Amino acid sequence: MNVLSAYSIKGGVGKTALAVNLAYALRERGQRTLLLDLDPQGAASFYFRVDCAEKFRMRNAHSMAAGFRRNVRESDFPGLDIIPSNLAYRNFDLVLEGMAKRRKQLRAMLEEFKPDYDVILMDCPPNITLLSENVFRASDIILVPVIPTILSQRTLAQLIDFFRDEELPGKRLRPFFSMVQKRNKMHREMMNALPELHPGFLKTAIPFSADVEKMGLHRKPLLAYSSACEAARAYRALCNEILAPLGPRS
Repeated sequence: MNVLSAYSIKGGVGKTALAVNLAYALRERGQRTLLLDLDPQGAASFYFRVDCAEKFRMRNAHSMAAGFRRNVRESDFPGLDIIPSNLAYRNFDLVLEGMAKRRKQLRAMLEEFKPDYDVILMDCPPNITLLSENVFRASDIILVPVIPTILSQRTLAQLIDFFRDEELPGKRLRPFFSMVQKRNKMHREMMNALPELHPGFLKTAIPFSADVEKMGLHRKPLLAYSSACEAARAYRALCNEILAPLGPRS
């Protein structure tokens, strides 16, 4: 089982659109996929027409896994299951704070899903918290959408610095350009400069697209209702680029 996460310190960069469309693309590739919506806003759950999760008590990794398992929902697309969000997830840090090995509980919990799925993909809230540290330690790849602007460059640098200061494996961070406007001079310049500063950048870029913004109207992934558009092709290319180096995780 491989664990991926869609993460950014900065909101509004296409993180949830990535999680929703990548989950769909993984399922298209024959990967048994579980999308875990950890963002209290629950946008990923909304896009898949899934109601919010039922509340449950979390005392340790085992009880956390049991609660999440009770909330697994089948999506409209066979091979893709959802664990929806709940507004109570805003208190996740308080729960983790009281646990032993508080930075590794999520990793231990996800291991209990290992027999059932090929890939677990997490949509994460946009901040650095104890839950984020759990995500960093549980993930094989942390996908970081970066709009080619100064503020996105700054938040990426902050994330890289955090990984270095906490002695986390920086090679797990895989930034990629999101919401790209090819006619924007700054976007073009940043796309040339940033990969030289941060060699981990993925080659695939996701274009800015009105089709993506319509996901809320359709309440389904872009790939399910506009499969041939430029952004849909880019999400599939990104999926292929991510899957290429992945092997089975023990």
